[in-house]
Amino acid sequence: MKIPRGDKPMQHLDDATRTELEAAAFRHLLKHLDQHKEVQNIDLMILADFCRNCLSKWLVTAAEERGAELDYEAAREYVYGMPYGEWKDKHQAPATPEQLAALEARQQAKKEAGQ
Repeated sequence: MKIPRGDKPMQHLDDATRTELEAAAFRHLLKHLDQHKEVQNIDLMILADFCRNCLSKWLVTAAEERGAELDYEAAREYVYGMPYGEWKDKHQAPATPEQLAALEARQQAKKEAGQ
């Protein structure tokens, strides 16, 4: 079966199936990040302009938009798979001068691009 492309990807799927697929992909992303704790949030920010904390904030925003209650700490515990402080103590390394410079350059480029 050829999958339709265009303005509405996955338009051939009903809403429930599409939502299930999106949720499964999100869970897989969280599992992948959990399996790669060596990838620091600053690295994600430098390369992709998002991190685990961003995912947590997006969950909170999605909950608010739907009238559901989800606080930021609960969202972070879901994303990190443990309380954030515990994850940070176990897995977060201090940012290197190179990482900080790369993040600053990324943020400056975004600012110059009007983002």
